[in-house]
Parts: sequence; C-alpha cells; structure tokens
Amino acid sequence: MTALTPDEPLQAFDDQTWRDVVAAMDRTYSELVDYQERLEAQNRELDEMRQFMGSVLSSISELLIVVDRTLTIERTGGAFSAILGLETALEPDTPLGALLDAKADTVLRGVITEAMRDRRPRVVEVGFLTPDGPTPLEVSVSPRLDQRGRSQGVVLVGRPLGELRNAYRELEASHTALQNAQAQLVQHEKLASLGRLVAGVAHELNNPISFVYANTHALEKYTRRFETYFDAVQAGKSRPELVALRDELKLDRTVKNLRGAIDGAKDGAERVRDIVEDLRRLSADGSGEKVRFDVVQTARTAADWVVRGTKTPVRIAVYGAEQACAIGNPGHVQQIVMNLVQNAIDALADTTDPLVNLSAKEHEGKAVLQVTDNGPGISNTDATAIFDPFFTTKPVGKGTGLGLSISQKIAQENGGTLTLARTGPDGSCFELSLPAGDPE
Repeated sequence: MTALTPDEPLQAFDDQTWRDVVAAMDRTYSELVDYQERLEAQNRELDEMRQFMGSVLSSISELLIVVDRTLTIERTGGAFSAILGLETALEPDTPLGALLDAKADTVLRGVITEAMRDRRPRVVEVGFLTPDGPTPLEVSVSPRLDQRGRSQGVVLVGRPLGELRNAYRELEASHTALQNAQAQLVQHEKLASLGRLVAGVAHELNNPISFVYANTHALEKYTRRFETYFDAVQAGKSRPELVALRDELKLDRTVKNLRGAIDGAKDGAERVRDIVEDLRRLSADGSGEKVRFDVVQTARTAADWVVRGTKTPVRIAVYGAEQACAIGNPGHVQQIVMNLVQNAIDALADTTDPLVNLSAKEHEGKAVLQVTDNGPGISNTDATAIFDPFFTTKPVGKGTGLGLSISQKIAQENGGTLTLARTGPDGSCFELSLPAGDPE
C-alpha cells in the first residue's frame, strides 16, 4: 500500500474506504440473513419429518425396536408398550437382553449376528418377557446399514403369534368356505343341466318300462294257457282230448312267443338299468379317486342325454378315434360334455340344418375331444369373456352363466384344459384336453 504524502487529500481516502467497508458489511449481512432463512426452512422440514415419522411409528401395530451393534436399544416404536405390557419408558442404554429370557436371548443374538454379517433379513420366533410371562413373537430382523453399506445394527419388527394364528385360522376357514361354495356351484349347475333333461329322461324310462309291462302281460296270458293244459294232463284226459286242447290253446305258437316275450322283458329291464346307471354317474359328486375311462363313450352318453331332452331336431355326428382313454372323473367329464353340447344346441336354434360334431383323438399324451357346431359363431367381444363366471349371451332366465366357467374349472381339477379352439361365421369349436390313460 502506497503511503500518502502530506500534500494528498486524506478525506478522499477515508470516504472510499468506508464505502468498501459498508458494502462488505451489507454483503455479509445479506448472506447471514439468507443462511438464517435456509436454516429455519430446514429446521421446519426436519420438524415436519420428525412429526411424520413419529406418527408413522406410533401407528404401526407391530412391536418396533432399533438396536446398535452392541445390541443396545436405541429406539422403540409401534405397539412396543402395548405388546410387552410396559407402563413406563425404558431406561437409556437398555440392553436388548433385558426384554428376553435366557434361551430367547441366545437365539436372537445368533440371528442378529447372521443378519448383520450377511446383510440379509431373517425371521425367527422368540419369547419376549411380559407381566403375564413369556409371549412368543414372530420377529423380522433386518440389518441397518450406513451410507457405505456397513451394518450399524438391526431393526426388529415383531408380531404376536396369536394374531398370526388367528389370521391363519380365518384364512383357512375362508378357503374352506370358498371350496364348499365352488362345490355347491358345481352341483347346482349339474342339477340345472339335469332339470333340462327331465322330459327326455321320463320318455326314455317310459319306453322300456312299458315294454317290460306289455311283455309281462303276455307272459301272464301264456302262463294261464300252460296251467290249463297241465291241469288237463293232471286230470287224466285222453291223448285225443289233450291234442285238441293243445290246438285250441295254440301252445305250439305260444312256446315260440314265450322266448320272445322273455327276451323283450329282459331287454327292457337292461335298458332301464343302463338309464339308471347313466343317471347315477351323472349325479355322482366326484369325490372318488380318478380312474381310466373312454372319453368317446362318455361323450356319446352325455350327448345322447342332451338330445333326448331337447326339442331342437339336431344331428349328432361322431368322428375321429373310436376310443380315446383318459385319466380323470368320468362323471365330471360327462357334465362338461353335456354343457358343451347343450350350449351348441342353444346356439343352433335358428340354424336350418343343426349339426353337432364330436371328434376325439390322442395327441402328445393327451386325450382331446372337440365339440363343434355349425351355428353363427361367437363375437370377438363375447369370446374374450366366454369363460367368466355369470357371463351369458342367453336371455334372462335361460341360463345361469356358470356352465362354461364351472366346466373349465372341472377340466383343470382333472388335470386338463377347456378352451375355445376357434369360432367364426361357420360355427364354434370347444376343445377339452385331458391326461391320456393307458388303454391296457
């Protein structure tokens, strides 16, 4: 700094210096004010965050404990006091072991050491001390890491096992109720299908029973003729008289007709037996174990039952393999085919020459059955929801909307699938695939 000579003006130097000092003081004050405002804003944010975290921690329904590397409790939260029954806060630097019995302390220490070493959470069941004795808790042990990824301690989150067990019991009860509801839906849909076939069943039973009844009357008439002839023989009638009586009673023709009447009654009784057996299989609840059965024969029986109960003059054609063996429940599979055939017939109501094709084959370890109709097909919008529960394109009161949904569920329970293979203006094709069974 250059020294002033006695001739230079001292006043000018003093004014410039003071202006610089004042400017520097103004800048410093402005910086202090700005720093103070930022500090106050950060303090407000910190206070809001502290209040937010406090409200979150206090609303947690589980026990929350934060411990350091020496297993000293740093902080507690959640339902800590409520679960452990503590009326007062813990003393500073309380060790975690003060809340545990000896065995639980040893177990939890080992788990905490593993979690801190592996930096991976663990779950363990330990007993915490309460005024009523040790209370088992399911404790989640999560490592607490610093910015460099080093373990600084752990966070323990515990829930009383009683609540978990109650939740599991409620879940199990709900699952059981759901299974029962599904079983009831299957049975209701089966009864709905059976209700549509009542007229056909009555007609089918009436024919063979009437046949048996008529042949029984014929047998009764033939029996009276033979009784008349044998009474004459027993009375000692002469041979010419017996020959004349035999001609009068037409016993020679009666003997020939007798075999036909017996065979007719037998055929009618066997037909009734077959119908009852089909009904028994249809009404079976499917609780038995899975068996090997012929998909083709099962499909034929199911289709026949549907055709008997419908007023639509539909033709049923069977193509493909004569036999396709599968493993499953034949009663359930019969219900699937009945639903598919019934839906096909409903779709053919306005078709000139209604036709339903059944085609079976064995392919890649599967027994595959296709049910195809020549109806108008299914729209793209309906095709995407065709298997949804309660979805139906039929008028109100004409369908439950559960047939295809339940059929698909039954197919899955039998280890197979039910899909809409194709659809278009020429008709629709549904494909049922089941695990193939060894025909031997």
